[in-house]
Amino acid sequence: MSSTRNATPHVSDVTSDGAAWLASAGAYPRATLARWEERPAAPVVLPCGSAFDVVSAPAIFGRRMLDRLWEDGPGSGPVAEFRGRMLLFAAPGTAQRLPSLLDWEEWGARGRADGRTGEVPPLLCHGVGDTVTVPAPAAPAAPAGAPPRSGSRWLVAPDTRRPWLPGPEILLWAAVRAARAAVRISIFPPADQGAKVYDVSRRR
Repeated sequence: MSSTRNATPHVSDVTSDGAAWLASAGAYPRATLARWEERPAAPVVLPCGSAFDVVSAPAIFGRRMLDRLWEDGPGSGPVAEFRGRMLLFAAPGTAQRLPSLLDWEEWGARGRADGRTGEVPPLLCHGVGDTVTVPAPAAPAAPAGAPPRSGSRWLVAPDTRRPWLPGPEILLWAAVRAARAAVRISIFPPADQGAKVYDVSRRR
């Protein structure tokens, strides 16, 4: 039976603990939190490589990866959607290892001619020395049920100071299964996909 202590009623809302974890990625966490206090609905640029890495996937393929992680796997860490990309927060070091694992399994962009090249779209892996722009901790005001106009939102928002983050092997697993699922035709309209909610209480 799943424990309810980790359940969160609004998975798209960043909690104060989640905001503190995001801010910890930078050199000046207090300054980052102060900026969010002043502009809670503004996107923010964060450095990768210390608190987390980020794997950026095309929106549709990233959604398939996320579905595999929640339906058949261990769940995910924080996940955001920003300007047509799905940003999957991952354990530090993932950005360096995941491309090599994809190539080794012949799912990467440099796979052999007789391999499975092209079925996993290029994934942008952000690690040490990179930065990413993520949605604001507080979503801008919008009519009930309407998606943010900027295409920027949290799908699985940070809710703790120590979130569980998938490593490269787990994301490889999700990418391969998402690629295999790509041949299926979805019967759901985009609005249904956008409304999907992931139960974070199942993650731990």
